[in-house]
Parts: sequence; structure tokens; C-alpha cells
Amino acid sequence: MAKAMTQTGHSPTADDKAAALALTPVSSETEARLDRYVELLVEWQAKTNLVAPSTLPHLWTRHVADSLQLLSLASSAKIWVDLGSGGGFPGVVLACALAETPGANVHLVERNAKKAAFLREAVRITSAAATVHLAGIGDIVDRIGGGVDCVTARALAPLHQLVGFAEPFVGAGAKALFLKGQDVEAELTEATKYWNIEPRLHSSRTGGHGWIVELDRIERRTPSAITYGDRA
Repeated sequence: MAKAMTQTGHSPTADDKAAALALTPVSSETEARLDRYVELLVEWQAKTNLVAPSTLPHLWTRHVADSLQLLSLASSAKIWVDLGSGGGFPGVVLACALAETPGANVHLVERNAKKAAFLREAVRITSAAATVHLAGIGDIVDRIGGGVDCVTARALAPLHQLVGFAEPFVGAGAKALFLKGQDVEAELTEATKYWNIEPRLHSSRTGGHGWIVELDRIERRTPSAITYGDRA
């Protein structure tokens, strides 16, 4: 088990961790991996901005539980692609939870070299089921190839762009799960200008104004629809 962290106004708290794991229970093995990951994130946060500093005291509920809840929406998925992984949410969290699942792998896609270095270290110390790709989203479809079960993104881009990024994977049979905030309805309205989609909305277990947008079908509405290639 990772060593306990100092309880300060800028560190995750034990109460927050308990609340998060009550919302999204995990095995003791997964909890140990998540402890190591959170400790590493707090260490790196001092030199690389991985999460908003104001969220650190509530890191377990705001970020870890928020990520873990995706597993129940794609319980049979083994091969995941997390676009714009950043500090590892949801990708590293999912990879920690899937570490004991035979054949599981989470592709962590990140174009920022410092964040990709953090992701590699997080995967190393947790033995998470993940592969880090230092690449732009437009380069990743051919590199990963087929067989993807689920594609995710969090705090990456407006929904109409995310839909375009995910289209190649969803067109090949994957599910898309996007973590969104209180403006989800406005983002859906904008997205339907470009895409024919039938979204399912799930209220976040972590409260607040969070939502999960689930998509199983994406069709381009107009030739000008934004595609994954529009982001380096």
C-alpha cells in the first residue's frame, strides 16, 4: 500500500478517498495501484500542471471516482482508447482497474511530452494495463488499428470535435464515453449540426453537474463535419 500522504489543504484527504471508493468500489489490488498513482500525481503536480490545484483535496471524488464510473457503462470492454490523457483521467484510472483482466489494454494518447512522460511513469509504478502514445489524435487511428471496444475523453475539446475524433473507432464498432459538465445540452445541440448521433446521457455518480455522453453510432451529417484530423 502506498504511504499515507500529508493531510494539507493541497493534498487528497482520507475522507475524500473513502467517499470516492464508496461511490465506485474497487478491489484491494486496484486500490493499491490507485494509491501509488495518486501519490505520484501529487509529486509531479509540483512541477507539471496535471489537474487544477483547487481540486487536489477532492482528487479521489473529482477525478478518480469520476473516471471509475465509466467501467459500469462498458463492463465487457477490454481495449480502450483514451484521447488526450493528460494527467491520466480517465485512462490511467481505468488501466489500474483493468490490470488483472486478461487481454485488457488502455491506449493513452497524449501529445504533450511532459504529460506523456508522467503517464509512462504512472503505468510503470502501478503495473497498469496501458500503452502510452506520444502522438496527436490525427495520427493514432492507424497506429492502434482495429479491435477497440471503447473510446473516452475528458476535458479535451467541445463535444462536436470529440465526436469527430471518435468517429473512426465508433464506425469500427467501439462505444464512445465522454465526460462532460453542465453545458452538455448546448454542446449536444452544436454537435447535431455536424453529426447524426443518438446520445444517451448518464448523470455522474460524483454529483455536481457532471454528465457522461454515451454514443454507439456516429454518422457525418455534412461534408464539412469536423473530423479527428482537425487536431494535431
